[in-house]
Amino acid sequence: MTRPVVGIIGNQHLINDTYEVHAGGSMNSEAVATVSCCLPLLIPADPRFVSVAELLDTCDGFLLTGGRPNVHPEEYGEEATEAHGAFDRCRDAITLPLVRACVERGQPFLGVCRGFQEVNVAMGGTLYPEIRDLPGRMNHRMPPDGTIEEKFALRHMVSFAEGGPFHRLFGASEVMTNTLHGQGIKRAGARIVIDGHAPDGTPEAIYVEGAPGFTLSVQWHPEYNAANDPVSRPLFEAFGDAARAWAAGAAPVRRSA
Repeated sequence: MTRPVVGIIGNQHLINDTYEVHAGGSMNSEAVATVSCCLPLLIPADPRFVSVAELLDTCDGFLLTGGRPNVHPEEYGEEATEAHGAFDRCRDAITLPLVRACVERGQPFLGVCRGFQEVNVAMGGTLYPEIRDLPGRMNHRMPPDGTIEEKFALRHMVSFAEGGPFHRLFGASEVMTNTLHGQGIKRAGARIVIDGHAPDGTPEAIYVEGAPGFTLSVQWHPEYNAANDPVSRPLFEAFGDAARAWAAGAAPVRRSA
């Protein structure tokens, strides 16, 4: 049986600081292949090589991955500062219009970390460059030392709106998640519903109100240990169901209020 194709947004990367590649974490491919039960396809997110139209025709859904470079602040009307970190303008040029096209068409996507932030910016929202500098906020960044297991360890609770799509999906109003991000939502974009928050008020889960398809996006990294984590698994399973429905030509699987 042919599996639906999930395009995994890749990131620009330098091997040994010299050799340019487009890269994607293997845990993203593993989550898509083994939990969503879809065919993972790594996308070189660069408008010189691919177009949004081609991607929409080729893939049945998209995983908007995390990545060290951040969305360039010019995309939401602000000037770049040192606090904004590194950028990937080529990825911006692909993912932001891709998100808007998927929302319009009902084509499913799952946003993760940077992908979560891309969804907000694509819909007209803004970002804080460094949320740990805000009064009352915790440090959500990846711990600088330790093993992969320690870096991706569960670190804080996320609380969801009662009866919202995340509450319904997880069967719980609170879950424990990892946290590995520096930026966060400042102003929600048009139709962006913030459905989950960390204890310090940082937005952690969103969806696009009224979108005909799957638009769930999270600030944490559910791709880590996705097959075994009780929060990650239902999220990737639901995303896989949405991609299968799209591939079959069925009505889009809506995940909203």
